[in-house]
Amino acid sequence: MRRDYTERGELLEPHLAATWPEQFARWFTDALEYALPEPNAMIVATADAAARPSARTVLLKGYDQRGFVFFTNYTSRKGAEALENPYASLVFPWFPMQRQVIVCGAVERVSREETEAYFATRPRGSRLGAWASPQSRVVPGRDAVEAGLEAAVERFGADGEVPAPPHWGGLRVVPETVEFWQGRSSRLHDRLRYRRDGQSWVVERLAP
Repeated sequence: MRRDYTERGELLEPHLAATWPEQFARWFTDALEYALPEPNAMIVATADAAARPSARTVLLKGYDQRGFVFFTNYTSRKGAEALENPYASLVFPWFPMQRQVIVCGAVERVSREETEAYFATRPRGSRLGAWASPQSRVVPGRDAVEAGLEAAVERFGADGEVPAPPHWGGLRVVPETVEFWQGRSSRLHDRLRYRRDGQSWVVERLAP
């Protein structure tokens, strides 16, 4: 199956913002205005200590010049791999717009204060779920998941405060490269990449 991309735009060097956060903000705003479903959904790829990769889709919860933040159970597969091998890649697959953003960089934990501030904004069911599920672990069946939720409700009560679990928190991907990919016809796509060079950034064009 193959579909040639129509000309929905071009990405030339004069079009780029001065910094990657500004350029990401432009494209993220475009994705919102395009009404993409969950435009903050991104693929996160990690690898274990033996360099065996794994990938999954999570939701971006914030970004700034320090990097891109998502939240997870630190004992999950991605959480454990981020500790064993603290590097990751992100892909924002904005296919209807014929765009992608691809990020590569180191992984660090966000501060506990950031984690607790975000956790407090989650729906109560999601907060209980963070306590209920041993994410990525093998369980005997759906009953075990439901039992975990029942135990969390019993622990915190019907209306009690639900704090952030100690094993749950934010991870920040600190970019070394941020690539903006615009589809073009004949597979001659535009690929412009910001790359960290010491304390500054350089912009490079990659062959499609």
